[in-house]
Amino acid sequence: MTLQPIDRDIWLVEGPVVSFYGLPYTTRAVIVRLPDGGLWVWSPVDLTQDLRLAVGALGTVTHLVSPNRLHHLWLADWARVWPDATLWGPASTQRKRADLTFAPALEDTAPTAWAGVIDQVWLRASVLMDEVVFFHRPSGTAILGDYSENFPESTLHAHWPAWARPIARLLRITEPYGYAPAELRWTTFRRSRARASVRRMLAWNPERVVMAHGTWQSCDGRRYLESAFAWVLGSGGDARGD
Repeated sequence: MTLQPIDRDIWLVEGPVVSFYGLPYTTRAVIVRLPDGGLWVWSPVDLTQDLRLAVGALGTVTHLVSPNRLHHLWLADWARVWPDATLWGPASTQRKRADLTFAPALEDTAPTAWAGVIDQVWLRASVLMDEVVFFHRPSGTAILGDYSENFPESTLHAHWPAWARPIARLLRITEPYGYAPAELRWTTFRRSRARASVRRMLAWNPERVVMAHGTWQSCDGRRYLESAFAWVLGSGGDARGD
């Protein structure tokens, strides 16, 4: 639960392993210090006392961001510690967490609070789940939740049951592929819209890519995204037409 610098004014923190439909998933948060000094926290992880102190040393949390409806587990915990922080998420997250008070739903246009520093794309690929993908412009870092999972062999052997490891490899949610989960790929019916969103992400020309699950990329970010979204762009094994 230590803060790891990615670049100036941006950090990541590794959270605990959580169970998702019986499978163990690692978790990860990203913290950005905005020009006004406030902290923007993406996909908050379990808020231990040590992490609370470390984050507090960086500044005051002013924005808590859920990128999709699966990344909400610890929003309330962080909001209790920083009650003046604004909660953000797409409409799908807000429907799931009706117990929390959010700002207007996130879509394709960055709110004034971080416009010009953090860009975003509303990835409405699968009918099962949408996600807002972010790009921290000063550091050239793209930030994805579940539309790229890049589990290394070390994680599979440390946490995944033996029967599930070959399935993960077959579905390409492992290194070096970094694909989205199969259920998201197979339920992406409007491929032209998905491709348009991915091309906007590629236009960022990111140097780094941080995803919630698996090995993040410290360089060659655009190349990584091209590979991770080959199934959308038309060069992947399960690519289909519109």
